[in-house]
Amino acid sequence: MNQHPLIRMAAATALLLCAASSLAAEAPNKVAGTWNLIAATVESNGVKSYPYGPEPRGRLVFTPDLYFVEFLHDPRIPRFQSNQRGGGTDAENRAVMAGSLALYGRYTVDEQGNFSGNRVEGSSFPNWTGDVRTTRELRMEVRGERMIESFQRPGGAKVRLVFERAD
Repeated sequence: MNQHPLIRMAAATALLLCAASSLAAEAPNKVAGTWNLIAATVESNGVKSYPYGPEPRGRLVFTPDLYFVEFLHDPRIPRFQSNQRGGGTDAENRAVMAGSLALYGRYTVDEQGNFSGNRVEGSSFPNWTGDVRTTRELRMEVRGERMIESFQRPGGAKVRLVFERAD
């Protein structure tokens, strides 16, 4: 019995399986890239509000190596009279806290390249630092050049952010 053809066939099969599994694991990451905020709403008890104003600004970046950073703000937040970051009045500090949000961390995608969850490593809202969110708590749905982020706050308010791809 000639073992060389069998060894070659086994090696070829192993190479083919490795190549196929590599291709399957490399499904395009649908969320990777830079996204600009174009709309933000919160709906609570049938009432819709605009947490970052009628023309919100912000950016959400998903890196190919699975990091994210998100910054959202109301461009109408007034400048501090003192011109010092730590020198805001109570009203100025409240306006910044109410009208902006920044967070960063790691994220995951599933086999199809869809967002599947994240872990917040830091946030301007400290209660979110350390949170791990799956698609049960947070959805990121890509529709062409738009992405919709949606989640429900603990009190029941529904948050919806719409982003447009920047790159």
